[in-house]
Amino acid sequence: MFNKIFKLIIAGLIIAYAIYQFIEGNIGNGIFLILFSLIFIFLYFRNEIILLAFLKMRKQDLVGTEKWLSKIKNPEAALTLKQQGYYNYLHGIIFSQTNLTTAEKYFKKALKLGLTMDYDVAMAKLSLAGISMQKRRKREATMLLNEAKKLDKQGMLTDQIKMMKVQLKKI
Repeated sequence: MFNKIFKLIIAGLIIAYAIYQFIEGNIGNGIFLILFSLIFIFLYFRNEIILLAFLKMRKQDLVGTEKWLSKIKNPEAALTLKQQGYYNYLHGIIFSQTNLTTAEKYFKKALKLGLTMDYDVAMAKLSLAGISMQKRRKREATMLLNEAKKLDKQGMLTDQIKMMKVQLKKI
């Protein structure tokens, strides 16, 4: 809910007060305050609204996911680059149900900004391959499917990749 700069400022102030507590001899208070400041540092790297949106997405609640994402008013200022990538990734998943052109734009922007997990990159490329198949761009779809297959190290997307390759042969 806080801007990313405020999170670091709050963490810095809490750490400064923790040092003061150490100097005064209140070791327990200082340790607690250091641990408390780690929450704000964690939330700097993992935005709380995006975490809540992922929880809604996990429950297949696209309306709830979009509601949480709409709370982020200015994603360029409020989020780091990776968080902006996941913001666009979630929007791409939401719009892939209704508007393929908008979903393609969001997935490409998410890949450009960067996603942390290889699985998420593979999923975005697989979704882009599906959109390319719908738009009859066979070469691009084949290339994206191959890239998704390389990134899927755990084999969680193998069934979807095989199914899309079968559909690609029909085009």
